[in-house]
Amino acid sequence: MALLSIDTAARRLRSGAVSSTELVADCLSRIDADNARLNAFILVMADDARAAATRCDFELANGIDRGPLHGVPISVKDLFDVKGTVTTAGSRVRDGLVATADADVVAQLRRAGAVIIGKTNMHEFAMGPTNEDSAFGAAHHPLDDTRSPGGSSGGSAISVATGMALGSLGSDTGGSIRIPAAACGIVGLKPGYDELPTSGSVPLSRTVDHVGPLAATVTDAWHLLHALRGKASLAPVTGTVPSELRLAVLRGYFCDLLDDDVRRAFETAVDTLRQQGATIVDVEIPDTALIAPAYTHIVFGDAAAYHAHALDTMPEKYTPNVRLRLEMARYVLAEDYVRALDARRLLRRQVDAALHGQQALLLPTLPIVAPPLGAATLQIGAAQEPVRNLLLRLTQLFNLTGHPAITLPCGTSSSGLPCGLQLAGPIGQTDALLHHARGVEMALGQ
Repeated sequence: MALLSIDTAARRLRSGAVSSTELVADCLSRIDADNARLNAFILVMADDARAAATRCDFELANGIDRGPLHGVPISVKDLFDVKGTVTTAGSRVRDGLVATADADVVAQLRRAGAVIIGKTNMHEFAMGPTNEDSAFGAAHHPLDDTRSPGGSSGGSAISVATGMALGSLGSDTGGSIRIPAAACGIVGLKPGYDELPTSGSVPLSRTVDHVGPLAATVTDAWHLLHALRGKASLAPVTGTVPSELRLAVLRGYFCDLLDDDVRRAFETAVDTLRQQGATIVDVEIPDTALIAPAYTHIVFGDAAAYHAHALDTMPEKYTPNVRLRLEMARYVLAEDYVRALDARRLLRRQVDAALHGQQALLLPTLPIVAPPLGAATLQIGAAQEPVRNLLLRLTQLFNLTGHPAITLPCGTSSSGLPCGLQLAGPIGQTDALLHHARGVEMALGQ
């Protein structure tokens, strides 16, 4: 299904070819048709969205233009406060906790004229990459409802991939934007650490959490990012000419453990870029063995501290798997946490070194395509690997180091499931990364 992009919708709204009321009606129709099967939304804000669309149409008709999101339906992961609604974080632990104000990033979306269409399903408290452990039931992949859409922002990815929304707001602590975006065949952007405020969102790890958009295209991600910064502009991202791209492929750990279809799609994309004139070299990160333990000790330590009171007073309200992981998190030692912080600083220096002289690092987003729901392990080569570890394997490094990273589609598997290609750029250069990602997107014919 060809998706209507934010960029195209913005032009059509201004030409009078479509109204915000019509865009919202189309999204709500898609939700009515598919949400019962896919379980993308926890809350559909139909009446509020229709009223907001009417206001947007009135404003545009009277010369008030808030930018490319004006009148565009956007979904919000149910980790963020939306005034007057319960922020569930996918959990019964937060029953009845109605937000009294919008999260800062939600307020920015409203100021940019976005229409909030609803709040999306997620892995409980963002504590997993499959979107299976939710108090509201598992979310399902839009191309195969026996498979996971990825997580924890799974509902957000489904909403964009199916046209239930034209873009979405997600969070990313170990890959929670990029994992479901790659699994569902869309674009997901994790900006640099602390680039967008996390205030008004339920934390997983205050020192690793990132906020960012999910979208149909790199240009749409650009529009969403700038709106979230409070600097909405109709100017699109200009892609770097392929012959001017300087990219470093992360080899070793990042390409050692790949599904055959993913490897084929990734290497085909790298070859295509080379053929179009991109300069591509191979690099490695020396201490990749530190990534998973450093990530686990920091995130588990932060999560255990945040959830301590609820675990003591209402443990039965958590889903069993998330409760188990949080109980395990309480055994992280202070010395493990401090060692993990040291490892994070080392890994940041090593990513900086790999980027020296390059515009971006290039690697697969996921080593597998969307896994079957309920699968604990998958066969990769001769080994059975845990699904959770596979899904986090190639994304969590850039949460630790704070480098901006983006995923975009790069082909499909033999069964037609999407594969994702990931670019990571220097800290403080998210806009430049989007220009390079747009260049890659054009080179790959997307």
